[in-house]
Amino acid sequence: MPDLSDKTPEQPKRVLLAAPRGYCAGVDRAVIAVEKALDLHGAPVYVRKEIVHNKYVVETLSDRGAIFVDETDDVPEGKLVVFSAHGVSPAVVAAAKARNLQTIDATCPLVTKVHKEAVRFADDDYDILLIGHAGHEEVEGTAGEAPAHIQIVNSPDEVAGVTVRDPDKVVWISQTTLSVDETMETVRRLRERFPTLQDPPSDDICYATQNRQVAVKKFAPDCDLVIVVGSKNSSNSVRLVEVALHAGARASYLIDYAKEIDEAWLDGVRTVGVTSGASVPEILVQDVLAYLADRGYGTVEEVRTATEDLMFSLPQELRADLKKAGIAEPRPKRGPRAELAVEAL
Repeated sequence: MPDLSDKTPEQPKRVLLAAPRGYCAGVDRAVIAVEKALDLHGAPVYVRKEIVHNKYVVETLSDRGAIFVDETDDVPEGKLVVFSAHGVSPAVVAAAKARNLQTIDATCPLVTKVHKEAVRFADDDYDILLIGHAGHEEVEGTAGEAPAHIQIVNSPDEVAGVTVRDPDKVVWISQTTLSVDETMETVRRLRERFPTLQDPPSDDICYATQNRQVAVKKFAPDCDLVIVVGSKNSSNSVRLVEVALHAGARASYLIDYAKEIDEAWLDGVRTVGVTSGASVPEILVQDVLAYLADRGYGTVEEVRTATEDLMFSLPQELRADLKKAGIAEPRPKRGPRAELAVEAL
């Protein structure tokens, strides 16, 4: 009879669930803004670009009567348009005014902070190096605040091609949804070229982006597979896949829905890490957990690295409309929030 005493027992299947994950305060605010605009004004409510980068959210709001357009020219004159959480340039605001559009600005207050930094540094005649992805709505909006002063740096590899007027009068700012590690590497290389490079007054990469990356870094080394719930055009969600792989996960995939999981990914997998981008509602994560539970991954261990309690007041224009209608401002409803609302900057 064979001796089985040296056989190592098979490890149980489990899920490591990142916390925090999913909706951030800026996304929560933007989505509620469209929902409340629909409640107050009825359909259609126009939204410039996707209100947030998530397929499910856009489809759900479309079903309620939101119409997503590429530019303000696509909105009938005099109608209501919501600006997305990613922010817009002054040129977009002017174009909306020229068409007599009613506007609700759902720009995330943390993006607004970066816009104000850009304006302030441009007023002081700095060359501004905007670390971010060219073509992303947030980057286009920020660059539009001071186009004569801003140049975009997409990655560390582009640093060698940066030229400035005065090497002693250069500052960097960044898109809010970047990889923290890659951004710091870009800054390091920029500082090698421009030793007096100034930092922004405070960190531009948003708290939610950083928190989600930290949580993934913590559990990725223990994971055979990390599933990131998020859309392909969501910068912070894409970064989570990259962070998971760099931190030691054997494989990582980005999905919008549980049905997109390929069962072959689970072959030989004992530990699955699960997280979601900052524009992802929790219902989509729960669908993934249910899918995994049906396949033997019933043990779920939460890996918490931070507790988020920040919330933002709704856009000023919407708060005024709610007040006129005698409707109390709704509180954010997706995830833990503090009792104190933070006014938009």
